[in-house]
Amino acid sequence: MLVLLPPSETKAAGGDGPPLDLHALCFPELGPVRADLVDTLVSLAADLPASLDALRLSARQADEVDRNAKLRDAPTMPALARYTGVLYDALDAGGMTSAEWGRACRRLAVASALFGVVRGGDPIPAYRLSAGSSLPGVGALRRVWRPALEPVLSTVDDLVVDLRSGAYAALARVPHAVTVRVVTEDGDGRRKAVSHHNKAHKGRLARALATTRKEPADVADLVRTAAAAGLRLEATGDRALDLFARAS
Repeated sequence: MLVLLPPSETKAAGGDGPPLDLHALCFPELGPVRADLVDTLVSLAADLPASLDALRLSARQADEVDRNAKLRDAPTMPALARYTGVLYDALDAGGMTSAEWGRACRRLAVASALFGVVRGGDPIPAYRLSAGSSLPGVGALRRVWRPALEPVLSTVDDLVVDLRSGAYAALARVPHAVTVRVVTEDGDGRRKAVSHHNKAHKGRLARALATTRKEPADVADLVRTAAAAGLRLEATGDRALDLFARAS
């Protein structure tokens, strides 16, 4: 099973791993695109105003540009530890046992505007680049990533569970993936997609799927695994699921 997570704009600082080695990341076929984007971000960081404009940052976020300037030399840490925010708080990778962490690193992957996709244990530095960015000399990232990333993800034979947000799903379509929508249900059974707290619920589901001893193999297994974790997950099609929001 491969669970695709969205990344986060916020990332933990520091790390104790060696500098970025693109050959150490999953799906080495993506290496040329990754290298080009790293080179572009490092070069762009030399021009602070241009970087702020391209990355849609304010002057108060200049430290994010400095992170990009140091991409090649900065220390790394596993992707599941690097990304922070609501979804990753709910995932709580830091609270996993060593066995659970091992499963999470194998089963979870994070969509990335810079790296395409990284496995949970892949060592990466802190960086700033969003799926909606358009870089000088490169253009829209969707046009860069789709030709490279879609063929790679299409070869994943395992069950793929897609929890990505819209902007990151647009970087590569995965037609055979099972998609998950977070919903609420009123007293008449009408369902409405949830935007607020969407990430927290996906984080809880990702934790359940990542840490269960028996790896889910199909939609029915996904529903059972979620139920065991106290989550209500319901199939709405062959490759579509509704995850019901619960009170915090």
